[in-house]
Amino acid sequence: MEAKAREREAQISLCFGQEALDHAISAAELYMKAANTARDPSEKARLKQKVNSLVSLAERLKKAAKAGDSVRNVEKRLKLPRSVRQLPTKEQNILLRGSKLHGNIFPPWEHDPDPNDFAGEAFVDQARFPLSDKQLEVFAGWKRPLEIESFGNTDVQDEREEQSLMEAGEDHDLVQDITTDCSVVASLCASIKHFRPGPLSILPALMFPVDSETGQAKVSTSGRYVFRMYFNGCFRKVVIDDRLPSSSNTRTLYVVDRQNPRLIWPALMEKAYLKVRGGYDFPGSNSGTDLWVLTGWIPQQLFLQSEDIDFNQTWSRVKKAYDYGDVVVTLGTGRLSEVEEETLGLAGEHDYAVLDISEQSGIRRLLVKNPWCDGLVWKGAGSLSTDADDHPTKLKPGSFWIDFDDVVHNFESLYLNWNPSLFTDRQDHHFVWELPTPSMSDSFAHNPQYSLTATASGSVWILLSRHFQDDELAIAKSRPTASHLADVSNRLGFMSVYIFDHAEGKRVPLGDKSLYRGPFVDSPQTLAPFEAKKGVRYTIAVAQHGLPLPKYSFTLTFFSRGALGIGQAPDSLAHYTEAQGSWTRRTAGGNAASPSYLSNPQYAIAVTRPGPLSILLSTAHEELPVHIDLVWAKGQRVTALANRDLAGSSGDYRRGSALLHMPHVDVGTYTVVCSTFEPGQLAEFTLRVGSMQPVTMVPVLGDAAGKLRTALAPLVFRGADDSKQRAPITTSRITRVSILVTPPDSMYSGIATPKSTTLRLRLETGRGPNKQIIAATGEGDFKELGTAGLRTPEFDLDPNITRRGVWIVVEQIGGGGQGPGGSLKVEVLSEGTVNVGSWETIDD
Repeated sequence: MEAKAREREAQISLCFGQEALDHAISAAELYMKAANTARDPSEKARLKQKVNSLVSLAERLKKAAKAGDSVRNVEKRLKLPRSVRQLPTKEQNILLRGSKLHGNIFPPWEHDPDPNDFAGEAFVDQARFPLSDKQLEVFAGWKRPLEIESFGNTDVQDEREEQSLMEAGEDHDLVQDITTDCSVVASLCASIKHFRPGPLSILPALMFPVDSETGQAKVSTSGRYVFRMYFNGCFRKVVIDDRLPSSSNTRTLYVVDRQNPRLIWPALMEKAYLKVRGGYDFPGSNSGTDLWVLTGWIPQQLFLQSEDIDFNQTWSRVKKAYDYGDVVVTLGTGRLSEVEEETLGLAGEHDYAVLDISEQSGIRRLLVKNPWCDGLVWKGAGSLSTDADDHPTKLKPGSFWIDFDDVVHNFESLYLNWNPSLFTDRQDHHFVWELPTPSMSDSFAHNPQYSLTATASGSVWILLSRHFQDDELAIAKSRPTASHLADVSNRLGFMSVYIFDHAEGKRVPLGDKSLYRGPFVDSPQTLAPFEAKKGVRYTIAVAQHGLPLPKYSFTLTFFSRGALGIGQAPDSLAHYTEAQGSWTRRTAGGNAASPSYLSNPQYAIAVTRPGPLSILLSTAHEELPVHIDLVWAKGQRVTALANRDLAGSSGDYRRGSALLHMPHVDVGTYTVVCSTFEPGQLAEFTLRVGSMQPVTMVPVLGDAAGKLRTALAPLVFRGADDSKQRAPITTSRITRVSILVTPPDSMYSGIATPKSTTLRLRLETGRGPNKQIIAATGEGDFKELGTAGLRTPEFDLDPNITRRGVWIVVEQIGGGGQGPGGSLKVEVLSEGTVNVGSWETIDD
């Protein structure tokens, strides 16, 4: 019995309206039966608690259904779920700053306008509405509707004549002409059934003046109109006049209804939207964004070419919601060649409206409309003008039926705008994000993150919305005439939402191990729907790629059917410190297998108290594999690396960023080595260290920093019998020394590691059985010479020993050839003065 109850419960979040309510009631009844048959008191109590939870959910769904089906109160039909959060002053200020756009003020919506606001003298909006060059060629001035010849007899201007501008005598057929706003017109076409006069019309909540009883738009005697539109974090007031851009020929510069040529309210709604977006020279959008602004319905973009979509489940979900009137559907194509456009009858980078959805005898079809007035229509299978039952019927120009399978194969995006009344609760969180430096862009260290906990398991939708701003519009409008919309999107950047369930609601440094990873979209909105489990603390992270401006305002909106606990995610550690660095030609040493590894940038980290330690390495080059090693070296430069010296590492090389997290480190001073996988890979980076107590982090100086550099004569191996040479070294007082052997300077000009010999350098004293090794490269083993060369660890050179004879000995495997570039450089780095002699060949 409980298994059947769980099945019913699982269906609740997959359905809408009455169907979801039916599943909730059925699940509650099944759990009650299971409770009545349970013998264990604790089991009985658990099942009854499930019953109570489902009964509460059913009550909320019932209230939402009543609000959604109200035939008189259009506010309840449109109204977003109840907001359960009081905005702090800081976030209210973000909304106020978002009111300024394109030289206009769009204040947050406070109340419906008074009917008297539309009376009086003719109203003139002083806002600018830029036109494109193509539009300006036929532009004949801004005129009020009855001044435009196409609207009929301008001598008859009685009330009845004027009101006819708002009444549709027949069905609608909205089309665009010169204005490049296919997404807007597609949005109006797809949602027109929700705007038609009638008790269920949402128009009275969006446009003023309107008859709230009939849903019929009314003429404003002053020509002043007010629209309520959702953007920059809230519903806002958009005021326009009724002047439309007239044309000097038969072309039109605004949306027209071919069934009702005199109808103007769609053109007024279009004008209000274009005022928000910067003018009639519209650079492009998508219908999901447009409908979000026009109606406040939740946008979702599905990428039809993604392998993650279950198309059968998607069809069933969308079809049910469409039949309930809870979703508006539009489609978008990707880039198509001229041949593809002609063959398919589809326009590339173009939005289409879905006017109907049908399934008959297993055949799934959509009635699709091209919003262009003279647009292409689908030429594929099923493209004849037939209705859903395959009976010949006359479709409006630009409309066609298409199989869902053909939609999946030939369209790029499915845009869904969901009725927000599907949810009972919402929370809005507004924030400003100053983007991190490029070297931190691959990490999440400075990304906005929130914690979320659900009081009951169920569906939660998280909508990330980027606020419009003037600078973005300038970037979009600056594109060359011949460029594609995708090129504009690339310049405007991408954003995404990640969800994590392993961090206990705390901030995460990287995007690994995510429960949900949303696609990176070029749209100003992206939706992350997921099933939240009761009591689990989730981390919600905002991510971006290529956003061009230094600062943005965003809104995160959480939709649910139950209470949510949401707040800014706390850091997992108390203190963080950062350092900027870079891999240069001399310091890009590569991985630990490279002879030049130890020339990589190094940092000394002093830990004053034992505890957890987190080290993040991030670079702007997202394809560059990077790595961190933490070495027991007392903060000194690591000159040789053995496994016993390694305190920890970030594991395999990771592209763009790497993380080393240790639950516990002892007190001490460590050395961090930052490396790329290949030697010679150049980039800037940021090193970020987190701990519970403050730590100090300073760069470890390079080899010659603060030291004397004594160069020996060039070393050349001249033949098969010449594979080992030595030079004497002396000092007058004890001094700290290390010896470095490298290729000549000319070999540093390339990025790749040059071909080199295999050799070793040792500092020896004594001969025969009395010979001692004071220091050696490669722990005494032969190593390949890379771009950074080989060096000995630091050692103390004692004058008492040098008096008995100390030699720098360089030995090449095999001999018989010169070093790379003809010679080798050998240098002594010391704190005091040393003296070196000439090279001599030796034969052991």
